[in-house]
Amino acid sequence: MENKVDAKVNDKLQDMSSEQKDEILSSFEGFKDYLSDKVEKADKLGLNEEQIAKAAQKVGDYLAAKEEPRNREEKLLQELWKAGNEEEQHKLAHLLVKLVS
Repeated sequence: MENKVDAKVNDKLQDMSSEQKDEILSSFEGFKDYLSDKVEKADKLGLNEEQIAKAAQKVGDYLAAKEEPRNREEKLLQELWKAGNEEEQHKLAHLLVKLVS
């Protein structure tokens, strides 16, 4: 199940247009709304908190590596993400999921 989730997250990130990314990342509230929607859908699909956090961690890895922050909050998240090790990033992913749940 985990590999399926990873593959879906990867596919979704790769298929997203620049316009979609800009719309989601233009404001922190927009980012939280998007994440909240995805967490809600994952929950309805029966994913547990750990699976959702792993998917959020995958998104965090992608954003930190490939997207420029578009506001102060995203810049702070990026800096925290880059400063943390994998375990700390996973905890941050859990916190982000909790923030929007």
